[in-house]
Amino acid sequence: MTSMAAGPPVAFVTGAAGGLGRAAVARLRERGLRVFATDLNLAAIPCGTPVAVASVDVTDEGSIAAGVSAALAEFGRIDHVVHLAGAAGAGPLTAVSVAEWRRVIDVNLTSAFMLAKAAHPWLAASQGSLILTSSTNGLNGGSSLSGPAYAVAKAGLINLTRYLAKEWAPERIRVNCLAPGPIDTPMVTGRFSTQVLDQLRHNVPLGRLGAPQDVAHAIDYLTSPAAGFVTGTVMNLSGGLLLD
Repeated sequence: MTSMAAGPPVAFVTGAAGGLGRAAVARLRERGLRVFATDLNLAAIPCGTPVAVASVDVTDEGSIAAGVSAALAEFGRIDHVVHLAGAAGAGPLTAVSVAEWRRVIDVNLTSAFMLAKAAHPWLAASQGSLILTSSTNGLNGGSSLSGPAYAVAKAGLINLTRYLAKEWAPERIRVNCLAPGPIDTPMVTGRFSTQVLDQLRHNVPLGRLGAPQDVAHAIDYLTSPAAGFVTGTVMNLSGGLLLD
């Protein structure tokens, strides 16, 4: 492997067109990082220097590999991978087809496995970090609001985080995981009725849905030198909905 290109650190972000993704890209840019932002919906990604964009299907191994190669061609290095791409389902179990189960598992969990494999050599070169995105559903068993496959995939991401944190520690790669509760993004507010949203707010001890910026600030911390001794951590971002 050739030596890394000079310049500010580079963050490779999936799901960059979503509510969490746009907030994360904006926060990382503010800190001076260069961002390679990926999604299927490129029009929704904030772009302009120092942000480059590419269409990446996180369920396709070849597409992920092409995205990583494009990031390297653009910036010459990858210091952080922030995997925000995901998709919810719906339950109950008896209403979920095998095809729907596989779709939700592939988008949320298998994608993380393939992305970690593709990015590993470059994270090892930079002694960088990987951030995966679980959910409180992965910690508390979930519900029919997002379905069984989502709960299982998000739980799998937590143990994938812990596994990789141990396996990659000798290479000085840090691996951490976000576990947001209900966040005010289209993935939540666009799927649920006003009644369900009111109940979600009521259930959160802090009395509100999380803001995308709440998650972006956590990403900012985990990619910063301040988190240099933090690996294998699952960050609870639920406003007290879930108490560890």
